[in-house]
Amino acid sequence: IKFSVMQPGTHVWPHTGPTNCRLRMHLGLVIPKPGCRIRCTNQTREWQEGKILIFDDSFEHEVWQEADSYRLIFIVDVWHPELSQYQRQTLSPI
Repeated sequence: IKFSVMQPGTHVWPHTGPTNCRLRMHLGLVIPKPGCRIRCTNQTREWQEGKILIFDDSFEHEVWQEADSYRLIFIVDVWHPELSQYQRQTLSPI
């Protein structure tokens, strides 16, 4: 788990996560409007305060923060639901 703070004018270039064994959950804590968005593959979404976005970060994604003030989200990684219990026990921690 971690917090992510982004200042205005930030752009995280397209990238991928290291594994498809996890899903990444983003909980919007402080989301100024408009201008805080994420693209994963061909879908672009905006965060909302108190709402969760869940995505597989092994797919290409990027983030823009074009609002007037900082953006704060809480990030939690969870095992991909299609993994078996055995796979979860034998894989490295996420």
